[in-house]
Amino acid sequence: MARGGGYDMRMRRRAILYALLSAALFGASTPLAKALLGEVTPLVLAGLLYLASGVGLAAWIGIRRIAGTGRASGMNARDWPWLGAAVLCGGIAGPALLMYGLLRVPASSASLLLNLEAVFTALLAWLVFRENVDRRIFLGMAAIVAGGVVLSWGEAPRTDGATGVLLIAAACLCWALDNNLTRRVSAGDAVTLAALKGLVAGSVNLGLALGQGASLPAAAPLAEAAALGFVGYGVSLVLFILALRDLGTARTGAYFSVAPFFGAALALVFLGEQVGPGFWLAAALMGVGVWLHVSERHEHEHVHEPLVHSHEHVHDEHHQHAHGSASDGREPHSHEHRHSALRHRHPHYPDLHHRHGH
Repeated sequence: MARGGGYDMRMRRRAILYALLSAALFGASTPLAKALLGEVTPLVLAGLLYLASGVGLAAWIGIRRIAGTGRASGMNARDWPWLGAAVLCGGIAGPALLMYGLLRVPASSASLLLNLEAVFTALLAWLVFRENVDRRIFLGMAAIVAGGVVLSWGEAPRTDGATGVLLIAAACLCWALDNNLTRRVSAGDAVTLAALKGLVAGSVNLGLALGQGASLPAAAPLAEAAALGFVGYGVSLVLFILALRDLGTARTGAYFSVAPFFGAALALVFLGEQVGPGFWLAAALMGVGVWLHVSERHEHEHVHEPLVHSHEHVHDEHHQHAHGSASDGREPHSHEHRHSALRHRHPHYPDLHHRHGH
């Protein structure tokens, strides 16, 4: 029996939760990574963070297979160039640029500059990849980014020159490209995608560092970098990809830009730091931005072109297909399936099935 908007709404709320959890994990990882730079060189740390995420996620895939819950990657030949470009931009170039930038920029300034990722992500999604945007979504993103700016402006930005600023801005542009490219393959298994990115990007950056004469850190910082990479980069990326499926790039990027707030909140709770009025102003701005996104209603008549792909789904109005005898009838489930051409009208978002022009 086909399911309607109730399931779509649950999927959307789950995707929002994934985006916010992804932001929380990555937000906590940036100050921790800066602390490790005293013991680990930038390129080595960039390599370790991604390589540890790839190894940890590969182990996760192995455990799933042993438990009998493993999934196919969902990738086809057309997806590999998109994934390769995403790995190059977000896995290799982005982390290296950030680590070198962090050497030259104080934490307060770095947090401020990292808000550029959401701006670049949205601009690329809207202008290059033609993802729809309306006034409500634009204002919501602006409020979230403004909250990040207020939160990070505890002190006037101080740098050792323009080089650090440009390096971090370049890292944000690389991650914005990565976000938009990864959206093209987000129907695939998120753990597999994130594992491949971590293994390839981490190996390349670590190999480059060792080839330049760098050495691995001692056991303690090595273990810290590995744990930080798995959680702050690996698990965070898996959650980000899951959010991309149902929210689109610009909206996921906007939710992800609350990461500085989570870092400040953790410092408040666990380190007993005192906060000023800027913290609460930032919280209010981000809250307004999230509310504008959550309360969005986008509806018009639209056309679905014929499509064949694989992802987790239920038999809603977009998934009316038969199964062979091997199916146990449980939902949601994942397999390759075909969509016929369809024209209809209902509330929707730029998810896997609604990437049409306006």
